[in-house]
Amino acid sequence: MKRRNGLKLISVSLAALGLAGAGVAAPVPAANEALMREVIKTLSADDLAGRGPASAEEAATLDVIVARFKAAGLEPGNNGSWFQDVPTVSMTASGFSPLTVKGAGKPLAFSHGKDFVAGSYRVVPETAVKDAELVFVGYGVNAPELGWNDYAGIDMKGKVAVILVNDPDYAMESEDGPFKGRRMTYYGRWTYKFEEAARQGATGAILVHDTFPAAYGWNVVESSWSGDQHYVATPNDAADQTAFNSWIQKGAAESIFKAAGKDLAVLTAAAGQKGFKPVPLGLKASLSFKSAITRSKSRNVVGIQPGTSAPDEYVLYSAHWDHLGRCKPDKTGDDICNGAVDNGTGMAALVALAEMNKAAGPARRSQVYLAWTLEESGLLGSEYYARNPLFPLATTVGGVNIDALYPGGVARDVAVTGGDKSELAALLAKVAGELQLKIGPEDSSEKGYYYRSDHFSLAKRGVPMFYVKRGTDLVEGGVAAGKALAEDYVAGRYHQPSDEYSDTWDMRGIVQEVDLYYRLGRPLADGSDWPNWNAGDEFRAIRDESRAGVK
Repeated sequence: MKRRNGLKLISVSLAALGLAGAGVAAPVPAANEALMREVIKTLSADDLAGRGPASAEEAATLDVIVARFKAAGLEPGNNGSWFQDVPTVSMTASGFSPLTVKGAGKPLAFSHGKDFVAGSYRVVPETAVKDAELVFVGYGVNAPELGWNDYAGIDMKGKVAVILVNDPDYAMESEDGPFKGRRMTYYGRWTYKFEEAARQGATGAILVHDTFPAAYGWNVVESSWSGDQHYVATPNDAADQTAFNSWIQKGAAESIFKAAGKDLAVLTAAAGQKGFKPVPLGLKASLSFKSAITRSKSRNVVGIQPGTSAPDEYVLYSAHWDHLGRCKPDKTGDDICNGAVDNGTGMAALVALAEMNKAAGPARRSQVYLAWTLEESGLLGSEYYARNPLFPLATTVGGVNIDALYPGGVARDVAVTGGDKSELAALLAKVAGELQLKIGPEDSSEKGYYYRSDHFSLAKRGVPMFYVKRGTDLVEGGVAAGKALAEDYVAGRYHQPSDEYSDTWDMRGIVQEVDLYYRLGRPLADGSDWPNWNAGDEFRAIRDESRAGVK
């Protein structure tokens, strides 16, 4: 489940996008409530034990999905197979040495957990970095489209990057800054910062934790970096990544800068200005730890409805099928996290959409239905697909991702993450207008929710994706009722054994959402437009590059 947010609409010409004449065929097929109830009930039943990836119940779970895909008229999407294998690796780090820093005065030593956490993307049993030079690289951003490069003029080979969290302009109240101000961009996500450090050739990366710009406390960082860490397996076992990635408490970072004769606050202010140059700290860091390695394999499920006149152009519908499997028992001893809402509802919507599109007849373009695995482990199923697409991303038009639909009544508004990022907003505006639905400003845009669900794996490779839900302004009870509905689920059932299906569920709101998804996806499938990211968006350049090679 990911938090819902609203969108402030941009003004884009529908005619310029080729959407004006696309339209949605009338009448719109009805979403099958009885079918969705049955899918949710089956996938969240105790006999599937919470749909854990690579579990004993995975095969039975996939049998259910394939049977539903077949019944909805889909064809196997991977050269006659319904499946795409997803190889994964998990690593559990232990035996941490202190993080030591020396070079000026008395050496500093920081404790694992209390002061720092660390891990490695490299699939190796031991990690040891000794006397690597520390370099402060500001926010660790390299954004050519904005003329911004925090690594300008330095060779990071053999060095450790010390990086600030979030974007350079995160403290702004508005969204007028080069990095959209308060709204986090991909450049502000910690995952980007570690990836960019590796691209720059760094041996390691240390991210300075600060609660407000991180949007969570140190306790969240410490718990998230404890235990198993899951990754998509790569042919080179991630040898091109940094030897280690780390977070450090802000107070510990301040003591490092002080030892270097620097002031973290002063350098932080400088890093927020265009033209910032990296600052060698004149200090060297050492760290070592061990990693226990486990390899496994799970599967994405892929179905397709071939297009008519443009079968080599693709529109995607996606939802993750996995959940947590067995988890911490509740007070009754129930240890199955059934995942009825998260994401039995998304899978039910996926099946219902396939049935609706079958009823409407073949579209101009092919429509692909992707049931991801390993979303709960860090979007690994969608990440693997995006690295190894079964259908070229350059000829993938866009799509709709679906995750955790709450039972309850219908709403007066639409919620979406990401803000004004792509030209898909014009289609959303058109459909919302037809349905008399409001679209409001996004809440907590600084937390970067757009980058935390499966659509992001495709978006960062250039494919525009919808991630929308009904909003919180319910027809019955208004905003208070909508917020209470969401808060009740998050507090009482999210990632708990109590996320179970009930025949008493009010499905009206879910039906409303599936109807919305159809109205967003079908015009893309019937149309000829190629929506792009807005000028200046962090994903625009990669989309332009991929589309440039398409005739």
